[in-house]
Amino acid sequence: MTKIAVAGKGGTGKTVLSGLIIISLLRNGKKPVLAVDADPNSTLSEILGVREPRSVVEIVDEIDKIKNNLPAGIEKSKYLEFQLQEAIEESTDFDLLVMGRTEGPGCYCYANHLLREYMERIEKNYPFVVMDNEAGMEHLSRRTTRNIDILFIVSLANKVSLKSAERIYRMSKELNLNIKKTFLVINEFTGVRIPRDFKLFLEPLFTLPHDDNILTLIEEEKGLFEIPSSSPAYRVVKENIDKVM
Repeated sequence: MTKIAVAGKGGTGKTVLSGLIIISLLRNGKKPVLAVDADPNSTLSEILGVREPRSVVEIVDEIDKIKNNLPAGIEKSKYLEFQLQEAIEESTDFDLLVMGRTEGPGCYCYANHLLREYMERIEKNYPFVVMDNEAGMEHLSRRTTRNIDILFIVSLANKVSLKSAERIYRMSKELNLNIKKTFLVINEFTGVRIPRDFKLFLEPLFTLPHDDNILTLIEEEKGLFEIPSSSPAYRVVKENIDKVM
């Protein structure tokens, strides 16, 4: 099983990169894939063009409300596991599991714990897992993202975004999360270049170019599965995924 995670500051394009990685794997015959949307601002389903299933957080909240009125003879843990299994959105070559968001000032700790435990059980059924992480460093600090084969840290080509990416990189090292390979990806869709005087903490594996195909598909609310093989961004992602796998 190969586990890939994508992290980065909000607005860097990490969800688009996650989608392109999934599509690249599937088109290369590497399937089935478990896609995990671990960002409370869930948009991976839109990028993949599938229905967004009930989230882990929604299920936990619902069960908590009826915890004293569960069906007779069913333990809470078993009932929860059944509901989580039902929450997976199944597609032909990939399945999608969504973390979701809490209502109000709730804490994600319990939901993160459940997601971690549940993923450790089900990911064994998939040869490939791709996780789109929460923006920033939350999932790293809570150790939801661990035992990763490849971690892609996405950044825009400006100092603020690059410094945020470096903090994510440093934290992943400090927490000893068992990440085998870490790569920096620069998203240059804005046309901005990295300042010449800026010292990078990692040499970028690749830059993600501006791609009108992606913008058009997103605006038309279509999934990226319709992206042509000639798409500049898709070609760059596919070439580099083939190299690092």
